[in-house]
Amino acid sequence: MTVLSNRLGGTPGIELEAGLSGPDTPAEVLLDGPAVSVGAKIRAYVALTKPRVIELLLITTLPVMFLAAKGLPSLRLVLFTLAWGTMSAGSANAVNCFIDRDIDAKMRRTRRRPLARHQVSPTAALVFGVALGVISTAGFLATVNALAAALSVTAILYYVFVYSLLLKRRTKQNVVWGGIAGCMPVLIGWAAVTGSLALAPFVLFGVVFLWTPPHTWTLAMRYREDYAIAGVPMLPVVATEKRVAIESLVYTWATVLCSLALWPVAGLTAVYGGVAVVLGAIILFEGHRLLGRVNRGLTGALLRPMRFFHLSNTYLALLFTAVAIDPLLKF
Repeated sequence: MTVLSNRLGGTPGIELEAGLSGPDTPAEVLLDGPAVSVGAKIRAYVALTKPRVIELLLITTLPVMFLAAKGLPSLRLVLFTLAWGTMSAGSANAVNCFIDRDIDAKMRRTRRRPLARHQVSPTAALVFGVALGVISTAGFLATVNALAAALSVTAILYYVFVYSLLLKRRTKQNVVWGGIAGCMPVLIGWAAVTGSLALAPFVLFGVVFLWTPPHTWTLAMRYREDYAIAGVPMLPVVATEKRVAIESLVYTWATVLCSLALWPVAGLTAVYGGVAVVLGAIILFEGHRLLGRVNRGLTGALLRPMRFFHLSNTYLALLFTAVAIDPLLKF
């Protein structure tokens, strides 16, 4: 399982310089200084894995396991899948922190990450990330199955090489195609239970894929200057606010329609269907409201893009909760 970089569950709010260092503090002072406790070092390494990002990814993994099992999956299998999935996601995130350490130091939202604050050396972060990837892959092979292991490795490699190294700094479509990495937990959860893939997990893959751009773009609207300073061509940096709002709305409509397609494809009950309809109506209302604020000439903070961002987090979490609960109704 891997991640959507700074997107899924990304920490909102302005992160000011504080704590052990600023970005210009020599690394060796922090790494070897007596004031740095073991606990502080552990927290720094944990921060490299971006725990808040992992939380939301786990929310998309577990429900799919219920759906694949048509009820309660094996507790042992769930624990192993989530454990190795967490390490896999942490691996991709840690390597991403290594790659993005220069731009993280420039952005208010990310300048408190361990490498930007020199709490961990770049080499140590890279070794840590690779080690997590190796351990998680071995764990999947030993306790889950080869398909889940292969999907996990694919997700890590895609996130690191395709998104972080190839797309992120080169194209405004970075989060559209880079978001594929964040969809992989859905396939991993299904493969862990069944040892194969089917149409239903690919429909949910589509839900996460289509959900990612508007979720990320509304966050980027709030931190447009950050991305501009860092040289990351997010859509809100290179396009007008109206275009961002329109494209976000198009993707939101596609997300809702894809979520409704799961209803017949997976043979779910009216409970899931009702939840999908209600959640879809709410998220679409907010998307249209954002476009309405743009059309009224509102700009900057008056657009309130973070309302959509936070609501989209809630939307995905509740939708996948319905995915998990629905099979239990027939169990």
